Amino acid sequence: MPVECREKIVDERKPSPIASALLAHYDLHARTLAWRIAPQQSRQGIRPDPYRVWLSEVMLQQTTVAAVTRYFNAFTARWPTVAALAAAPAEDVLAAWAGLGYYARARNLIDCARAVAGDHQGHFPDTEAGLRLLPGVGDYTAAAVAAIAFNQPSAVVDANVERVTARLFAIQTPLPAAKSAIREKVAQMVPADRPGDFAQAMMDLGATLCTPRAPSCLLCPLASYCEARARGTAESLPVKPPKKAKPQRTGTAWWIEQDGHVLLVQRGDKGMLGGMRALPDDGWSARRDGDAAAPLAGQWTHVEAAVAHVFTHFSLELSLALYRGPQIDKVAIENLSGAFWWPVERIEEAGLPTVFAKAARAAIQHR
Repeated sequence: MPVECREKIVDERKPSPIASALLAHYDLHARTLAWRIAPQQSRQGIRPDPYRVWLSEVMLQQTTVAAVTRYFNAFTARWPTVAALAAAPAEDVLAAWAGLGYYARARNLIDCARAVAGDHQGHFPDTEAGLRLLPGVGDYTAAAVAAIAFNQPSAVVDANVERVTARLFAIQTPLPAAKSAIREKVAQMVPADRPGDFAQAMMDLGATLCTPRAPSCLLCPLASYCEARARGTAESLPVKPPKKAKPQRTGTAWWIEQDGHVLLVQRGDKGMLGGMRALPDDGWSARRDGDAAAPLAGQWTHVEAAVAHVFTHFSLELSLALYRGPQIDKVAIENLSGAFWWPVERIEEAGLPTVFAKAARAAIQHR
């Protein structure tokens, strides 16, 4: 079938009753978010800036709207365009990301911005397939940007949409096996004329009414279409596999302070917290405990289990050791791989990952 014919069929497809009901609700109750345009603007053919859509979607992966908003506003004030972000030093971007977690996202952010600026003249590809070719852009982000920024009829499926769809169609298959069936159902519901609004309306519904616990079915615009509500099983869906117990790891962070400065290191680009500024540590990771080997000989004051932190795949108890040895030759320290001195009074500006920011605060209390 010729491309023109296929496009005509898609364009003339009537929205499903579910999509119509949901969009009518969204027009009245859409959340006001820093990266979003109002549905009234969308209906007038106004599209949001693809850069802002992409940035927000990367930040929102496994992170709440409340946590993301402050970072999004700070990023867009400092780097208002993808070209500005692409030109920024990587260490500045990583420092600005500090505290948001899942730091691989920040490294991918830099690579993607530079690819858009360098290979696409500062313009994001306007198709889902084209977006997927960008560094760090997976199926979800590509679909979200294509639908919201470029009005493409893409099936956008995040955790909220998974939950709404699993309940609408009473999908009993446990996750993650149910993902393909859920995506298929979402694709069938996507309207041709307002796919971006539909995607955001589904996200809003899951975030505000169709919540994991105690869903507000009486207020839901899709209640009459919901098979799980009819069966009384809404709160049990989607079916999730049992959570695996997280391994517990231990490690040590080393606080070496002299003349109002603390020794920091720039971590290697690969691995956990790659590229971030941090305190020296003893090599702990998701797979093993630290070895407790001090980076310098000398007297140390130890603060046991000073920091508790939970990562995606493990929990960490981080002890803290404060250097009490003789004066250190700062030139020798600076010649060590990745090591440099940072003013203690400006430690909050260093952009330390949360676990090391906690350790720094504990060190300042105990020094």
